[in-house]
Amino acid sequence: MAPDRADALLGFLTLADQLKHVLRKGRTLSAEGQARWENSAEHSWHVALAAVLLHGEVGFSVDLGRALAMIAAHDLVEIEAGDTFAFDAPGAATQAARELAAADRIFATLPPDLGQPLRALWEEFEAGESNEARFAMGCDRLQGFCQGVISGGLAWRQAGVTVAQSARRMDPAAAVDPAFGALITRLRERAMDEALLVP
Repeated sequence: MAPDRADALLGFLTLADQLKHVLRKGRTLSAEGQARWENSAEHSWHVALAAVLLHGEVGFSVDLGRALAMIAAHDLVEIEAGDTFAFDAPGAATQAARELAAADRIFATLPPDLGQPLRALWEEFEAGESNEARFAMGCDRLQGFCQGVISGGLAWRQAGVTVAQSARRMDPAAAVDPAFGALITRLRERAMDEALLVP
């Protein structure tokens, strides 16, 4: 490998490391019950684990390697754009523009033969049309919902998230496949039983 290419790859990995410092509204609880904010890198790992577990559960063909690559790429833009809480309407209004500008800068730091395919994976995830993109979106939303339940709905309660708002967020993921629907239903029942969402 040429030194310039090695430097570009190492530089990108160094840049990607910053995802560990992008905090999300999701909370995570230790075994001792101590809460802290989840970061976007932890979220991406948890989404990838969900994909590994669920790819054989869905009723359509999924290229797991492609889905995992998409999951690894999909939140890199948050290094510059930040994470937008699913129930932050003002943030959502500028999210697409912020993330597009971040994608322009971040993926361009790689050699084109690596940066362009990685950006294409990010764009495929955002478009949500391929089997892998729909599957990855389902895993992404499932993880966020699961994290909310695991943490006792701390961020939801702070934001006053309603059952209807949660349904609007989760129904597209539940519609991906009955496997997602079953898991989301179980989580929703738990959220309702524990009064984690506003009626």
